[in-house]
Amino acid sequence: MIDVDLITNLAQLVVRLGLSEIEIKKGDLKVRVAKQLSVAAPFALPHGAPLPPAKGEAADKEAVKAAAKAEDAGTVKSPMVGTVYLRPSPESPAFIEIGAKVKPGDKLLLVEAMKTFNEILAPREGTVTTILVEDGQPVEYGQPLLIIE
Repeated sequence: MIDVDLITNLAQLVVRLGLSEIEIKKGDLKVRVAKQLSVAAPFALPHGAPLPPAKGEAADKEAVKAAAKAEDAGTVKSPMVGTVYLRPSPESPAFIEIGAKVKPGDKLLLVEAMKTFNEILAPREGTVTTILVEDGQPVEYGQPLLIIE
């Protein structure tokens, strides 16, 4: 049986004491709570902020386009903090690829938060034009994941 209060108290301790993780062991029970650190992606920079240098001029132009498109109405954003997965398992093909036609309710990807895999579904019909995240990447609430046009 999982003691949710214990886990909540440990998580609060991690935050309050500025720890990256905490682990306790009592008999056969072992609980580890770790804070997930993430790195901001270039498209999360405010407008007007310089983008980091990329390999070649074409890559620079592509990064600028992706950042501009991330503000479009067709942008699907993360509804939570977690880790994004583009496929159901490492051996399986991706749920979607660039150029895929999707309908409302189609499964686009998964966001794992606290060992729960949450399906991210297509909010509208269209074509996936850009995937802004990589498999296994940590994501923040509201972070653009992909664009459907």
